[in-house]
Amino acid sequence: MNYKEFNDFCRALPTTTYVMQWHNSHVWKVGGKVFAIGGLGGGLGKDDNPAFIFKASELNFHFLSEIPGYKPAPYFASRGMKWIQHYESNDDTDNDLSYYLKASYRLVSLGLTKKKQKELGLNQTP
Repeated sequence: MNYKEFNDFCRALPTTTYVMQWHNSHVWKVGGKVFAIGGLGGGLGKDDNPAFIFKASELNFHFLSEIPGYKPAPYFASRGMKWIQHYESNDDTDNDLSYYLKASYRLVSLGLTKKKQKELGLNQTP
């Protein structure tokens, strides 16, 4: 996945917002809370390859920490947060990355107040 594909994917999720911050990182939010970050080399990536950071469930955090191309996200994980950095993107891992980005979006949206979720039309049961 490249940055255009990453941004297009995140943009397609409901009620997301985009900001470029933290040394020109592509930061995606839902309800004002970060769910995905894309950045290059000296910042997030290795050897100037694209790298993507996302929030993970407890189970996925431990699972992905052992998979090549993934690692606990610098800064976040060192503070006890369950965030993963995906730093070796290729065609074979793009579907997996899409799944984890969507899961991160859902985790973060569920952490919003019920009032905010309702306001944004998220996680509503009929």
